[in-house]
Amino acid sequence: MSHLTPVNPSHGLVDVPGFRVGVTACDIRNKGNDRLDLTLLASDRPAAAAAVFTRNRFAAAPVLHGRRLLAGGRPVRAIVANSGNANACTGQEGMADTETMAAHTASALGCEDHEVFVCSTGRIGERLPMERIKAGIARAATGLSDAPEAGCKAADAILTSDTRRKVVTVRTQIGGRTVTVAGIAKGAGMIQPDMATMLAFIATDASIPAPDLQSFLTTAVGPTFNAVTVDGDTSTNDTVLLLANHMSGVTLESAADRAAFAEALLHVCDDLARKIVGDGEKITKVVDLRVEGAATQADAEKVARTIGNSLLVKSSWFGGDPNWGRLLDAAGYAGVDFDPDRVVLDYLPCEKGDPVPVFAKGQAIHANKPLWKALVAAPQFGIRLHLGGGEATFRLLASDLTDGYVNFNKSE
Repeated sequence: MSHLTPVNPSHGLVDVPGFRVGVTACDIRNKGNDRLDLTLLASDRPAAAAAVFTRNRFAAAPVLHGRRLLAGGRPVRAIVANSGNANACTGQEGMADTETMAAHTASALGCEDHEVFVCSTGRIGERLPMERIKAGIARAATGLSDAPEAGCKAADAILTSDTRRKVVTVRTQIGGRTVTVAGIAKGAGMIQPDMATMLAFIATDASIPAPDLQSFLTTAVGPTFNAVTVDGDTSTNDTVLLLANHMSGVTLESAADRAAFAEALLHVCDDLARKIVGDGEKITKVVDLRVEGAATQADAEKVARTIGNSLLVKSSWFGGDPNWGRLLDAAGYAGVDFDPDRVVLDYLPCEKGDPVPVFAKGQAIHANKPLWKALVAAPQFGIRLHLGGGEATFRLLASDLTDGYVNFNKSE
C-alpha cells in the first residue's frame, strides 16, 4: 500500500527540513535587467550526494567538476547554480571559473570547496561574468531562507527558455515517520534522453548512504529524465543532483522502507520530467509513446526514440494529423528486427477511455479514422505500438515540432 502524499502547492527544495536557499540577480545574460539568475542551495547538515550527468563529449566545466566531487564520495553542503551561461567549451578558464564559484560559496558558508557542487545552464562558449557572480554568491549566502517564497524564487532563477517554474514535493511514511522528497528542474529545449539541457535538484531529509542514494537515483532517472524528448538534442550541461541531509533520522531498514523511498523519488523525477516536456519550446502536444512486444528493451527503446524524434512524425502531431504511416515508417527504419504482419498500432486517450485501433494484421482500420483524428487533436494523447515479438517495453514522453520552435531557435 502506498503512503505517498503529494504536497500542494509545492515550494520546492525548502519543503525539505534542513535545506535553505538564496537567490539573486547577477545580470549574467548582460541584458541590464534584474532577472533572477543565481541560486544557492545550502544544507544545514553535511548531506550524502548522488548525481547523473550528461554523456556529451563536450561536457561543460561544471559537469567535469561535479564528476570529480561525486567520485570523491564525500558529504556535500551546497549547490550553486547559474542560468544564462553554460560555461561550456570555455577551456581551462571555464574550469577555473567553476572552481572559483565553488570556493566563494564555500567561503560564504564556512565549508570546504569540495562540499560545493556547481551547475550552469545557458549559452555555450562564453565566459561567465565572474565579478558579478562572486558578488551574487555573497548576496545569496546572506539571504539564505527556508521561506516558501524563497523556494519558488530558487526554482525561477535556474530557468532559461522555460515559461514556468517546475517544482514538486511529496511526503511518505517510512517506519511510521515522515520523509520528504522535493525537487526543482529547468528544461524546455535541447531535450533528449541523457537529460538534455536540463538541470534538476532533488533533496530529501532521509538518512541514506551515498552508494545507496546513487543506486536509487540511477534507477529513477532511467524511466523519467532519460525517457523524454522535445527536439532530439542532448546538451553539454545535463545534471541531476540528489542530496540527503539525514535530518529526519529515518533510515531504510527493510525492503518495504526502500520501496517507499524509491516510489517517492520516482514520483518526483517523473513529475519534473513531465513538466519539462510539457514546457517544451513552443510545443502544442505531449505524446505518451509506448513501444511494447519487442524482443529486448534496447529494441523497444530504439523504436520509440526513432519515432519520437522523427521530424515528419512530430510535424504531423503539430498539425493534428494522425498520419500513422509516418509512425510505422519510422519504426521500420529503426534498425530493429520484427514481423510487420504482427504489428498492432493504437491511439490512446490521455484520460479515461478505450484504445482506438489504427493498424493490425498488415493493414489500417479505416473505420476508426474519425476517432483517430479526435484523439490527436487533443493537447495530450498516447500511442501504443506493439511489435508482436517479445515482452520488452519502453515508454517515451515526446512532443510535437512547431513553426514556433523553428522561429524561436533560428538565432540566439
